[in-house]
Amino acid sequence: MIDRIARLIGAARRGEARWLAYLFASGLALGTDAGLFLLLLGGGVAPVAASALGYGMGILVHWLVSSRLVFADGTAARGSGERHRQKLLFVGSALVGLAVTTAIVGAGSALGLDPRLAKLAAILVSFQTTYLLRRHIVFRPAAA
Repeated sequence: MIDRIARLIGAARRGEARWLAYLFASGLALGTDAGLFLLLLGGGVAPVAASALGYGMGILVHWLVSSRLVFADGTAARGSGERHRQKLLFVGSALVGLAVTTAIVGAGSALGLDPRLAKLAAILVSFQTTYLLRRHIVFRPAAA
């Protein structure tokens, strides 16, 4: 019984460490997205193009950190069909996050909420949504 409790505590700690690593990866991706967006705007790139390029680069950074640090134990071998599938699912999860964000901001705006507060709520929900998708679908352990 004590061994089982110890294993559960260890698993919880590993889960917490993974979540914190994911928070780090998300912060790095957000910084990349926003930084590139501002850099491109300053260089005269149209706002929509700058936004799309920043978002795309943020997804790339998130993939690199997630596949090598956060979910390294669930990342398929390079060049494999499974790795290609994971990349597609990763981009799909990013698009789900984008959809969640725009839906929450849109609903908040329709209800008369300050868009900044709606965006803050959207960031929190989108973060957790993409984390769960990536943990349980994109990078599910091979033994699962």
